[in-house]
Amino acid sequence: MSQILRKEKLAPDIFRMRLSAPLIAASRHPGQFVILRATPDGERIPLTIADACSEAGWIEVIVQVAGAGTMRLSRLRQGDSVADLVGPLGQPTRIKRYGRCIGIAGGVGIAPLYPIAQALKAAGNSVTIILGARSRDKIILRSEIEGWADEVLLATEDGSAGRKGLVSDVFLDLARQGRTFERAVVIGPAAMMRAVSKLTLGQGIPTVVSLNPIMIDGTGLCGGCRVEVDGKIKFACVDGPEFEAEGIDWEPFMRRLRSYQDFERQTRERESCRLMNA
Repeated sequence: MSQILRKEKLAPDIFRMRLSAPLIAASRHPGQFVILRATPDGERIPLTIADACSEAGWIEVIVQVAGAGTMRLSRLRQGDSVADLVGPLGQPTRIKRYGRCIGIAGGVGIAPLYPIAQALKAAGNSVTIILGARSRDKIILRSEIEGWADEVLLATEDGSAGRKGLVSDVFLDLARQGRTFERAVVIGPAAMMRAVSKLTLGQGIPTVVSLNPIMIDGTGLCGGCRVEVDGKIKFACVDGPEFEAEGIDWEPFMRRLRSYQDFERQTRERESCRLMNA
């Protein structure tokens, strides 16, 4: 069991949770994740390690309520404990001195981009970040990322912050200005990653994306998180979650994601009914 040291709401249906996890905090790297269960009978939830402190022995995860498991997790309070926590899992981000780097994230994809931005800056890179969301109140970790990046640009669909439009619009603005980059990191919804990585690759920028398929055991045994990269089957939980965008076969990946949408909606509705009748 791992105790919740702090919990705060960042945006509608999005919250940050600090967990006591000394061993994980001491060994994690940017790009890695944990799997936890809110309750002994709950589902296994993979979450990026958004921040950590090895000295104090804590990690932070950011959760968007989507299904029954994240709904149960969202109801836990400071001082409560999660039933299970395992990690760090997955391969770390490949960090080195590339030169000019650009990170582009949408929605809760901002969470995994934060530690990557920290590491890229610490390695001596110039770091430009584009953050996107539907509206200003859904942009998370803005101040934290501004503390590390050389430049932070915003895009909101309703125009309430930054440029009205999408993160791809902001990137195209930079391209029209003649801005060039040696490395791009793109994280967010699958459709966004596919569209934006097509643009960055079209500009000749080596691009990495973080894939978010359904994960169950986190060890590569179940096969639920399989993706096709460079014509080969990979497992996001052990081979990823980050992959070079150029080799990804996006269509089967996105089709698998869509196949679970109805199930997530149904489990959330059942959990809501259960809580109302409790």
